[in-house]
Amino acid sequence: MSKQPKYRQIADALRREIDNGAYPPGARLPSESELSARFDASRNTVRSGLGLLVTQGLVSSSQGLGYEVAKHEVFKLNASRFENLSFPQNGDAYSTDVTGAGRRPHQTFRVEILPAPADVAGRLKVEPESRTVLRFCHRYVDDVPWSTQATYYPAWLADEAPRLAEPGDIEEGTTRYLAAHGTEQIGYFDEISTRMPTPDEARLLEIGAGVPVLLWMRTGYSAERPVRCTITTFRGDLNRMTYEIGDQAARSEIDPQ
Repeated sequence: MSKQPKYRQIADALRREIDNGAYPPGARLPSESELSARFDASRNTVRSGLGLLVTQGLVSSSQGLGYEVAKHEVFKLNASRFENLSFPQNGDAYSTDVTGAGRRPHQTFRVEILPAPADVAGRLKVEPESRTVLRFCHRYVDDVPWSTQATYYPAWLADEAPRLAEPGDIEEGTTRYLAAHGTEQIGYFDEISTRMPTPDEARLLEIGAGVPVLLWMRTGYSAERPVRCTITTFRGDLNRMTYEIGDQAARSEIDPQ
């Protein structure tokens, strides 16, 4: 006989059934009363087991609609090619990558003049609280919130490339725009981490309980100095990043993409 609490036994049984495909993504789970009868457990015990699956990101709950298996249509981002101007690209890298994957991109913008946060100032090698241009994007894939992206540019660069401070999209992408104005980014330093979302991130990305965010911080460099710091926050359950390093001639078509 299992020594685990009853609610954990219920959660484990449902998790196995989800993993085995008995309840595919988007499927509705049996009601609390049905599960109570099946497992010979109280409604509160069943609710605790379902709550555990919610915190693990496996199911979602809606008032009056019960519990549903989470959908995980993962978008794969090739971070090696993102913003790399040697690869064919029409417009900005996000739109190109999403469209190339057969998905539909949509994004909203805001542009602000703000003091540089301490961590950003250090990466841009400017004085803390000095003026920066923030270009903030809220991005979607097929109308599903995908990421937020906050890019900080130092004031001196915005003076040289004034469209950075203008509201709205830069059609050709900021990387190409800057290159055309004499600021070519020739190197990047990436930092990747995970954590649980802030309340604001959970709201913007419509993240359910138990789902972490993936943080991708990229500092871009010209030949002389850093020119921008980009912080992209992804839904951890809907994204996968890949990198290509070195000669991959031996890679087969059946290797994971």
